[in-house]
Amino acid sequence: MIFSRCFYMLPLGLALSASTAIAQTSDSLHLNQIQVIGTHNSYHAGFAPSAAKFWQSKNPDSFNGLDYRHQSLTQQLDSGVRQIELDIFADTKGGLYAHPYGPTLVASAHLSPDPPFDPDSVMEKPGFKVMHMQDIDYRSTCQPFTACLNEVRKWSRAHPRHIPIFILVETKQEQPRPGVQKVVPEPFTSSTFDALDAEISSVFPADEIITPDNVRGHYSTLNEAALGGNWPTLADARGKVIFLMDQRAAGPLYLAGHPSLRGRVLFTNAEPGQPDAAFIERNDGPAAEITELVRKGYLVRTRADADTKEARSNSTARRDAMIDSGAQILSTDYPINEPARWEGHYVVTFPGKVAVRASPVNSATSLRREVLP
Repeated sequence: MIFSRCFYMLPLGLALSASTAIAQTSDSLHLNQIQVIGTHNSYHAGFAPSAAKFWQSKNPDSFNGLDYRHQSLTQQLDSGVRQIELDIFADTKGGLYAHPYGPTLVASAHLSPDPPFDPDSVMEKPGFKVMHMQDIDYRSTCQPFTACLNEVRKWSRAHPRHIPIFILVETKQEQPRPGVQKVVPEPFTSSTFDALDAEISSVFPADEIITPDNVRGHYSTLNEAALGGNWPTLADARGKVIFLMDQRAAGPLYLAGHPSLRGRVLFTNAEPGQPDAAFIERNDGPAAEITELVRKGYLVRTRADADTKEARSNSTARRDAMIDSGAQILSTDYPINEPARWEGHYVVTFPGKVAVRASPVNSATSLRREVLP
């Protein structure tokens, strides 16, 4: 309130000049010079009551690692989250994941049936589906993939000046675990990845996505562009989304026929120095390596916590080290509006309880005190 009173006491011309200066300085930051707090498995709705009882009794340690849930994507974005993660399963014909084995296991344990997870039969239709584990952990706050994207785009259109939203995509195709899973996931092929690009483009027009082509510019490779600092400024990136691929193993197939990701939508999780390297994951650190990658020009994602371990013990060492590392994307299961329910109420936020700030590693010191809207 003191700032507001001082601002309005300034002469009108001077007040407008000050406001413009603030906007110009923050918007001069490049995309790799900010830090955002995001969520891990952002769609995760958790287990229904009977399923929770079953899995907790069957394997309590594994259940504990899955015992978290998130608010809707809209609520997360409202709170300041600027990175979400969506795990997708290919379902070209539709119906592959419509009848999970989990309810059968719950019934075999003589537990009461849980509410249906797909009352509108969305799972019967073709298209990518969003969930954590087929047959076991399959409830999502949004379904299918395009519905999740449409929710993000609706929010984005309502907030056209927002900090860019990073959308991490994990392509799931693990083989079933004997005794608890029946469905064999559809494998990802070059055609599957073409379909993935097409689904994204069916929701977000080209001018709302920051693509590898945008970053590469006049450079011959994406790696050269990243090291050359060719990331867009916030002035150019506001109101847009940027898609990132989670698993490194999926990169070569996605790259096939698209050298240095030419014509592709997602940035691969690449090995530093490779032609497609601009985005790199270091989920477990070490912090010193992350700092070095950030200083070189790469965009880095890490995790502040995992499997509810830090949250249950309120251990903040990993969180604090990852924040200080300068990694631009910090994923957590406990953003500012969803603190852990255990003693200590573990939460991930920057000083001042904000979810976005200028990088402590590669931005100008003067900009680190600004709040990025």
